[in-house]
Amino acid sequence: MDDMDWAILGELQGDARLSFSELSRRVHLSPPAVAERVRRLEESGVVTGYHAHVDAAAAGWTVAAFVRVACYGARCVMRDPEVATWPGVREIHRVTGDVCSILRVEAESMRAFESLIGRLAEYGQPSSTMILSTQLGWRPVTAVPDGS
Repeated sequence: MDDMDWAILGELQGDARLSFSELSRRVHLSPPAVAERVRRLEESGVVTGYHAHVDAAAAGWTVAAFVRVACYGARCVMRDPEVATWPGVREIHRVTGDVCSILRVEAESMRAFESLIGRLAEYGQPSSTMILSTQLGWRPVTAVPDGS
């Protein structure tokens, strides 16, 4: 990826709804050249989709937590693709340490959160940490520093 690809990514991460005409104006490249670069970024897997950033609490998901699950072997959260489809499961991460996974979850109430924890307990020992507020949320991806 070159500096132009990063300029395009910076603009798209700021506003994914930009037209190719507006994007080309901002990065000083022709619309066909911008369209070709965006297509290549999509095909190579750098751009994985276009999303709206939604405030979960404002949308009714008022309880948020990280849940560590200590499960190993055949009955593991990481081996059941169904878990990823559960309402409220936002992220699943395989991690090192004394647990095998950390999930970021949201629920509409404490009762719903308790139910989700109960479902996760079928896979192993869950341990939760409630998210009170987020000081640093989503950030755009930037070029890796060159080490200088």
